[in-house]
Amino acid sequence: MSAIPAHHQDAETFRIDPTAETRERLAQINGRIAAACARAGRSESEVTLVAVGKTVSAERICAAIQCGVHVVGENRVQEAADKIPRIAAATTGRTIDWRLIGHLQSNKARRGVELFTAIDSVDSYKLAERLDRLAGEIGRRLPILIEVNLGGESSKSGLDSDDVLQVVQQIHGLSNLELKGLMTVPPYLDPPEEARPYFRRLRELRDASRSAAGEGFNDLSMGMSNDFEIAIEEGATMVRIGTALFGPRQD
Repeated sequence: MSAIPAHHQDAETFRIDPTAETRERLAQINGRIAAACARAGRSESEVTLVAVGKTVSAERICAAIQCGVHVVGENRVQEAADKIPRIAAATTGRTIDWRLIGHLQSNKARRGVELFTAIDSVDSYKLAERLDRLAGEIGRRLPILIEVNLGGESSKSGLDSDDVLQVVQQIHGLSNLELKGLMTVPPYLDPPEEARPYFRRLRELRDASRSAAGEGFNDLSMGMSNDFEIAIEEGATMVRIGTALFGPRQD
C-alpha cells in the first residue's frame, strides 16, 4: 500500500532531474549490497534498500526515485506530510513504499497510519495498541517492525532486548497489525566491524521470537551508510541509506 495521494500547490512546480551523481551513488551502493550478499551466500533480492529522506528535499528524493529507488524512509511525520503529496504528484505511475523509521509520538499516530505504508519504529505495546485501533478505523492492515534498543542508549528509542518476546506475543493478538520483524539502530562504531555483535543479536532475537510472532516475521531492518555491509552479512533484509546516497544531512 502506497501513501495516500494528496494535492499540493507546488506539486507540479519542480523539475525532476536525476543527476549523474545520484545515479553513480546508487550504482555504488547497489554494487556494495551485491558484494556483501555474495560474501554471505545470499541473493540480492533478499535485501531492500530504504532511502532515508530525513532533511532531503522532495526534488532530490524524486531524482532518486527516477534512478530506481522505490522504498523511502522518513524520520518525522510532519516532514513526511509535506513531502509525500508533492512526490506522489510528481512520480505518477510509480508505487513508492513509505516507511516511518523515526520515533512516533502517540499524538501523531493517526497521521502516521494515514501517511505511511509501514511503521518500522514501534517501541511499546501501548503504541501498537493505538496503531491497531487507528488502522482498524480506516479499514487497513498495517505492517510494523518492533524497534529494539540493543545499545541501551538513553538517546534512542526501542525496547530492551529482554522485553522483545513478551511484546511480540502481545502484538500477535492485534488483528489490524502485521508484525513483520525487528529494527535496530546500534551505537555508531568505527571501525564498522564492531557493530557486528549488535546485528547478530537482533537476528537471534528474531529467530527466538518467530514461533510467537506467526507467519511473515522475517524482516531485519539494520545497517546504515557506515555499516550496512556488515549488517547484510549478519542477515539484514532492509538497509537504511541516507548519507551514502544523498550526501551529508542538512539539519
